[in-house]
Amino acid sequence: MKTRLPCTFTRIQRCRGAIMLIDCMVYLAVFFVVTGLALSVFYRCWDGSRLVGRTADDISSAANAGERWREDVRQATTPLLVEDSTTGQLVTIATATGTIRYRFSNGAVWRQSGDNATWTSALSRVKSSRVTPDNRRRVIAWRWDVELQPRQKYPRTLPLFTFEAVPMAGNNP
Repeated sequence: MKTRLPCTFTRIQRCRGAIMLIDCMVYLAVFFVVTGLALSVFYRCWDGSRLVGRTADDISSAANAGERWREDVRQATTPLLVEDSTTGQLVTIATATGTIRYRFSNGAVWRQSGDNATWTSALSRVKSSRVTPDNRRRVIAWRWDVELQPRQKYPRTLPLFTFEAVPMAGNNP
């Protein structure tokens, strides 16, 4: 029959070592949980900042296209000609230097400067585009409503833009 020995100094050290190993494993588990949460938050912020950058690029390109359209409308010498078709809307602007055309098709707004010039993309990722006359008291203004395709599935704000311009000559009653 074995008798139990009283706890000696070396036996206490072994007991404390086992407790310290369990403590170390708990600390490692807590460390990995906190690190996992931190990485999750980091990548969520990373994706958010990339989305903000892309959205800022979309806003900038829409504003630049709108300002270019407004400048073209200001140079018009005759009233704008707007034609609707099954493929999209075609807007013809006659200026002193030539004819400028805008058309909406294939999810983009295209611009042609001159009769035989090539079509260049004025604005991409467009969901809808509509140019309409806006009759005022003494002048006819033109309104361009553009909706871009959102980058998110459920956007917080819709990417809608409205630009207005008045030709300098040729449309005063």
